[in-house]
Amino acid sequence: MTGPAGGREGRDPGLQPERTRLAWRRTTLASTVASVLAVRTALHGGVSASTVVLCALCCVCWLGFLLVAHGRIRALSATGTPAAPAPRHLTAAVLCTTALAVCGAALVLQG
Repeated sequence: MTGPAGGREGRDPGLQPERTRLAWRRTTLASTVASVLAVRTALHGGVSASTVVLCALCCVCWLGFLLVAHGRIRALSATGTPAAPAPRHLTAAVLCTTALAVCGAALVLQG
């Protein structure tokens, strides 16, 4: 049976949820590596108040992204046809990623 757009109503998502889940995991791994490198950079050049603050911000951004990503991975694993992610969750993921990149760049430029 076809719907109004010509597609099937009982759409089989196939491997799309699995690919999306793996993409979230890869991005979480990349975020983890960026955070660890930021901490390493902060500690390598000597500890100052600004490096501690930037390092803490990197860790907070990483934790925020980790929470959003873990929630999405669980949602993708729970059902065969997952619901669309909430816009506020996607916005939080983008903001955490961007803030992590900015804090990491500031750490590199500081050292």
